[in-house]
Amino acid sequence: MSYPQSRRRAPLAVGAGIAAVALTLAGCGSSGPTEAETPDEPVELRMTVWTADETQLALFQEIADAYVAENPELVSGVTFEPIPFDAYTTTLTTQLAGGNAPDLGWILESYAPEFVQSGALVDIAPTLQEAEGYEYDDLLDSSLALWQQDDGLFAYPFSNSPFAMFVNTDQLAAAGQPNPADLVASGDWTFDSARDMSAAAAAASGKQGLVVRDFDYKAWEVLASVWNGWGAAPWSEDGTQCTFTDPEMVDAMTWIHDAVFKDAAMPGPGVTADFFAGDSAMTITQISRASALDDSFAWDIVPLPAGPEGQQNVIGQAGIGVFANAKHPTIAADFLAYFTDPENAEKLATYFPPPRESLLNAETLGAANPKLSEEQLQAVVVDGIQDAVTKPTHANFAKLQDTVRAELDALWTADADVEAVLEDTCGAISPLLEG
Repeated sequence: MSYPQSRRRAPLAVGAGIAAVALTLAGCGSSGPTEAETPDEPVELRMTVWTADETQLALFQEIADAYVAENPELVSGVTFEPIPFDAYTTTLTTQLAGGNAPDLGWILESYAPEFVQSGALVDIAPTLQEAEGYEYDDLLDSSLALWQQDDGLFAYPFSNSPFAMFVNTDQLAAAGQPNPADLVASGDWTFDSARDMSAAAAAASGKQGLVVRDFDYKAWEVLASVWNGWGAAPWSEDGTQCTFTDPEMVDAMTWIHDAVFKDAAMPGPGVTADFFAGDSAMTITQISRASALDDSFAWDIVPLPAGPEGQQNVIGQAGIGVFANAKHPTIAADFLAYFTDPENAEKLATYFPPPRESLLNAETLGAANPKLSEEQLQAVVVDGIQDAVTKPTHANFAKLQDTVRAELDALWTADADVEAVLEDTCGAISPLLEG
């Protein structure tokens, strides 16, 4: 693939500066190339990721090596740099502030507004729209929304992974509990039924019941996979008003608190349980975790249960952005167009549900995910992306995340006053929302 002539006529716009994200990035901006010219010699590209999965990294490298082979005059190699998830955003913003920006990087949806509004990212829309065979119109508008500003697109949402309920049907059957799939079919699959079944399975097995994976009494935002069933949210849609004290959130957090401390349906603070190792009867997590399943126990995957406001679909998104103060933003954008074109998006769909409407069908996803049946993929992935909401996002999310976590610490005791804790939480975060 030669470098497209059209991109010499319509270069990417590169931000002039980088504002605050999780760390202060002021003064780190750089002007990028004004023309998409072939470099004097091939360049090395670097992309940060938070996966350390060797199979996923091998797939990324396979796609990158094919790009290098087709563009030897542009790129000599592409390196994928894994950074642990817990430290990912902090490490990335440190690199940006320190003048060591990667060319491309994964971005978690919670931080999307910060990155998009800061000027840290290149507008990749022109490159993707003009890339031969890219089929930009195939990208779902709902998937792009979080990463857009004005007419620009500042990251490609490569992963649109619905939250679902993974169930250990062996543990449920041993406790005399119904199969969740039967409850889904009958319209009786609710959070209350999941709680009761999990408590019974935990009592019978001596293991744990329902685990909200990655929560661990720290990452409170993943509880959105539960509270959305109550129609709850931590702040208003425009991000200016705290809604932790709204009745819907109070009811949802009371349900979670009681499931832990009264019903013994969920593990308490300090208790770890890995569903995929057989340590719990159920877990709420993203469909992309299905690769961790094996044949050590019988399992199934069903949609999230219904709450008082009905069944709600929740997704976790991750985008790939090109950084404005990187060394080679124009070439990096061209690589991104190749990495996410229809053919490669189908390959990536093995692990990451794509934003392409043409690929969001059970038949296509089934070919990439042999562990899951077409019925499971239709119910959990295809239907789960429709009208879904993402986990909480905000332009000041880094500070909000830490503040909310600190305030909610008081909630995780048996005698906690849920409403009082949530009132204190609103008091603590309101200045951050108004700012």
